[in-house]
Amino acid sequence: MVKDYFAGAAPVLAADGGSTMFLGDDLIPYLVLAVGGALLVGNLAAMVRPRRVGGEGAPVRAPARRALPLALVGLVAATWALATLLAG
Repeated sequence: MVKDYFAGAAPVLAADGGSTMFLGDDLIPYLVLAVGGALLVGNLAAMVRPRRVGGEGAPVRAPARRALPLALVGLVAATWALATLLAG
């Protein structure tokens, strides 16, 4: 069974020549999309659902002076990466 699997994959790997990079030439835009999206969602989530300090403490909301600009940077990065990936 395993021998048949590798026999089918061999022509594909041989045709490639082993010179392609992981995720092709779009590795950097994918990484920027992931980091920008995480920055956007993480900062917005920190503002919407504040964490509790200790077990029963009052909710502590993330400072808007820090969270909103970082969310904006994440939005710009994710938008740029998405536009780059869709443009080809």
